[in-house]
Amino acid sequence: MTAVESRPAGVIGSTPAHRPLGARVGAFVALTKPRIIELLLMSTVPVMFLAQRGVPNLLLVLEVVLGGYLSAGGANALNMYIDRDIDAVMSRTERRPLVTGMVSPREALVFGIALGVASTLWLGLLVNWLSSALALGGYLFYVLVYTLGLKRRTAQNIVWGGIAGCMPVLVGWAAVRDSLNLVPLVLFLVIFFWTPPHYWPLSMKVREDYAKAGVPMLPVTAGNLAVARQIVIYSWVMVAVSMALWPLDHTSWLYPTSAAVLGAFWLKEAHGLYARAKAGVVGAKLKEMRLFHWSITYLTLLMVAVAVDPFLR
Repeated sequence: MTAVESRPAGVIGSTPAHRPLGARVGAFVALTKPRIIELLLMSTVPVMFLAQRGVPNLLLVLEVVLGGYLSAGGANALNMYIDRDIDAVMSRTERRPLVTGMVSPREALVFGIALGVASTLWLGLLVNWLSSALALGGYLFYVLVYTLGLKRRTAQNIVWGGIAGCMPVLVGWAAVRDSLNLVPLVLFLVIFFWTPPHYWPLSMKVREDYAKAGVPMLPVTAGNLAVARQIVIYSWVMVAVSMALWPLDHTSWLYPTSAAVLGAFWLKEAHGLYARAKAGVVGAKLKEMRLFHWSITYLTLLMVAVAVDPFLR
């Protein structure tokens, strides 16, 4: 699919007079999508506590956080560079820096590549090369596989593209242990199965935007009922996988209790959305964003449990 033409990117603020220094700095920060990176780092640091079985070296945490920010920020900048045509079409992205012209395409391309190189060297030289390679893998997967390969071609884009968002779990573990095992893999899979039911409710809300841009998100290619059914399936698998950490890592009572309670609330919201979709509810009454907002709370609290659990063993 190709994006529908609306207006060329860069029509606002494209002259030097319209690009003051403060706004330019803010625009480059916006290229990194800081709010998304908050979610990525939220899954990195708790896993470092789990890998250390206590408080990890705080300097190491800062090095990993900065390296992770550079890696994810670079990938996000390249994502905006590649998607600048469809960002100009969709109302929720029409104020992004490349669309307004606050940052030129060439600047975004150079910026994204530079951050990727910097993160690879930073993590490799200051942390270890395994964490560096994993971060680079996530960076390349997000840009090459998701943005260039999947996003405009398949309704399963967010399913497989979500692998990039799972990598910080492995990076955090590798930063402490310089190795991998089944424990971080379980948390990797939790986030893998979390991503579609986290993002599909938002896609349901803005499906007209995606349809206008020619992006085949699942809510564009399937009805609300089919999407809600997929959300329920992924939700059950996610909750089941989350419980696997308990016997595998010999956790205390805190983690399995938290995973079970949080999972129960998640499933209640997922089945509620499915019931409303099955009844033919549309518009604001569908309340799809309830699950989207809860999904962020769910992952936050689950990762808090991951970080705190080692202190109770």
